[in-house]
Amino acid sequence: MFTPAAMIALQLLAAGCGVTPAAPPPTAPAAVAPAVASEDAGQLSALAFHQTLQRMTPAQIARERQALTALPPTPNNQVRIAMVLGHPRGQTDLARALTLLEAVLKSTDTGAVGLHPLVRLLADNYGERQKLEGQLEKQGQQLKDSQRKVSELQEKIDDLADIERTLPQRPRTTRPA
Repeated sequence: MFTPAAMIALQLLAAGCGVTPAAPPPTAPAAVAPAVASEDAGQLSALAFHQTLQRMTPAQIARERQALTALPPTPNNQVRIAMVLGHPRGQTDLARALTLLEAVLKSTDTGAVGLHPLVRLLADNYGERQKLEGQLEKQGQQLKDSQRKVSELQEKIDDLADIERTLPQRPRTTRPA
């Protein structure tokens, strides 16, 4: 679901698309405003795409991945591909997603610079997930080793119990009174 702030921003963005923009005054601060607005638009577009991914099925995510890989490698497309690669319901490839995100972070393109805060957030998230998956795999291997050792020890205990049962009974000696 969209947050109220994201909904308002998307409505303002959509409303701005239908209006013919007035000529900006020829001052220096006005030249900075469109760049900031386009940076926000790139982030909002990426966030809206992420929200869309949340509602997709694994098959739809796979189709989206194929469609995105066919597009030119713009910073916005690279971020979207990284989102698809890092999505838990898709075919997860966190290493490749992190590679794409690092490329966007290194880029000085104006579209890439506007996405840097979002890309840093995604890269941190994917890096942490990758670390946790490694720890989980290590613990899973330790669990398998422990279960194997327990099984071996139980077999030894059972073998000792069988040997004990097959031993002849010692005659009871009575003590002289």
